[in-house]
Amino acid sequence: MAILALFCNASPAPVTVITIEGAIGPASADYFNRGIARASKDGSQLLVLRLDTPGGLDTSMRTIIKAILTSPVPVATYVAPGGARAASAGTYILYASHIAAMAPGTNIGAATPVQLGGPQPEKPALRDKGDNGDNKNPKSPEDAKTSPMTRKQVNDAAAYIRGLAQMRGRNKDWAERAVREAVSLSAEEALQQGVIEHVAADLTALMKQINGRTVNTMGQDRTLQTADAPVLEYKPDWRAQLLAAITDPSIALILMTIGLYGLIFEFTSSSFGIAGVLGAICLLLGLYALQLLPVNYAGLALILLGMGLMVAEAFLSSFGVIGLGGIAAFVFGALILIDTDLPGFGIPIGVIAGEAVASALLIAALAGFALKTRRRAVVGGSGGLIGSLAEMLDDTQGEGWAQVRGETWRIACPTPLQRGQKVRIVARQGLLLEVRPAINHDEKGE
Repeated sequence: MAILALFCNASPAPVTVITIEGAIGPASADYFNRGIARASKDGSQLLVLRLDTPGGLDTSMRTIIKAILTSPVPVATYVAPGGARAASAGTYILYASHIAAMAPGTNIGAATPVQLGGPQPEKPALRDKGDNGDNKNPKSPEDAKTSPMTRKQVNDAAAYIRGLAQMRGRNKDWAERAVREAVSLSAEEALQQGVIEHVAADLTALMKQINGRTVNTMGQDRTLQTADAPVLEYKPDWRAQLLAAITDPSIALILMTIGLYGLIFEFTSSSFGIAGVLGAICLLLGLYALQLLPVNYAGLALILLGMGLMVAEAFLSSFGVIGLGGIAAFVFGALILIDTDLPGFGIPIGVIAGEAVASALLIAALAGFALKTRRRAVVGGSGGLIGSLAEMLDDTQGEGWAQVRGETWRIACPTPLQRGQKVRIVARQGLLLEVRPAINHDEKGE
């Protein structure tokens, strides 16, 4: 009896909570997968995903959904706090979860996939027979879109979310409408229409509502005891934060630009390798981030071409011609780099303009440096010796020795010269310098 009482009074298993805010991307998927691993390691009975997203990348969304469907720990997606949303990719994630909940003042829907490569042209919507013209909404994307690829994407997305709805026993007809017609629902409407199971003001209220509920995970039924369960917050670590930062297309582009500047500075000055090392690191981080994003490879090629031309400007000294071409290629590449209109993954025009101006200033500085170098008098070699002053080392008539810039040279002069006399070099014949007495004997040697 004592053992039974001890068992009955044992504290329930903990509940792990993770939070995803903003666009769904590679960093979100990585953070979610590690959240499931942490919940399984901690022996949690439930993983709560607190979600607020305008949408995101299809590949990252499907990675999260695959993790939910194969998770050993049940997943409850909770759209919170008030004012949050589970739009586009968030709708699919909510439908895939074992438990779907929302806070008051939140919304769900608008799950139509975004056409890669930009929006397609539309034609007038087809209407039902007898329509008086008041219905301004198209019957389906097939009626409004002319691109076969768009219809293919929409049909695939509709079948995908309908399958998730059937698996979880939720409203599959509304799920398909969310894809085909981009409809949305508030939390209360979603509860009434069977899209979600719970509306809770906060996490504590949600834990009380789902207490005692049985969910099926990996073919096994589990009864949740969440009313008094301890809550473990699993926040993004430095890796997740770093990945989230560098996979922002603007940050990735800035990293590549900084890397370019660092390499140019390293190649044109003696910086002991610091600029080159930092530049290479930034460039590699930027390229790594881009390979995780849906980039347009033509845009990436133009960016790399522009960088190559700007580096070439530092060596060829074309007075800015090659550099300006590189800036143009860089700007055009940046404009078409990200091949999607998904929220949170576009590159603002201001960022591109700022980098173009900075690059133009750098090219102007390099061109100005090249002009000054070309106009500078020659200070080395045969041309640098002509016109220089020398000091005689002995008395001589014809040929002798003189000191020129700390070096001893053999000289020749048609007039007699005295030790310590200043002479000016007028010509060079191999290792023999022709000199003449300096007009002003008070001149100092160079």
